[in-house]
Amino acid sequence: MKMQFATVAISLAALTLGGCGKKVDTASNNGAAAPMNSVNTIEPAPVAESAGQTFANAAAASDTFEIESSRLAQANSQSTSVKKFAESMIKAHTDSTAKLGQAASASSPAIVPKPILSSAQQQSLDALKGKKGADFDAAYIEAQTKGHKETLDTLKAYSASGEVPSLKEFAAKLIPIVTAHLNMAKGLKS
Repeated sequence: MKMQFATVAISLAALTLGGCGKKVDTASNNGAAAPMNSVNTIEPAPVAESAGQTFANAAAASDTFEIESSRLAQANSQSTSVKKFAESMIKAHTDSTAKLGQAASASSPAIVPKPILSSAQQQSLDALKGKKGADFDAAYIEAQTKGHKETLDTLKAYSASGEVPSLKEFAAKLIPIVTAHLNMAKGLKS
């Protein structure tokens, strides 16, 4: 009895192992989904972004937010000072995007910034889209103040302990500019 059980167990193991690593022919199934071998369905673990990539993405998203929200200000603001500030933000953050691209491409390996807005940035932008006049101005000033404060904190942190020299230099050079933008935003009146 023990011998029969051992023979059956060995046979099952051999059959199971015999199917491992074989390709599944999907062409002969007339379009039907072919069963997949579990060995073929394992996906590689996602690769974590480097701190340099994370910083570049945050800086790119900040520029994108500033530019897009300032374009809205040009259309929806009633304040001349807000419109003038918005115009300067579009220029400054367009320049910042170009400098970020240069600093990121100078890294080794090169980094490509991904300007994907955070959910908070997207929510803020969406909220601005629904406002006009004085309501828009108040919300825009608040968004600019908050955004520049967050960007300043990010720049300071990366310039102090970042891993990519060209991005550290970019961050350090941008600190006084973003500080000035933050002070300008705080001085705006709706």
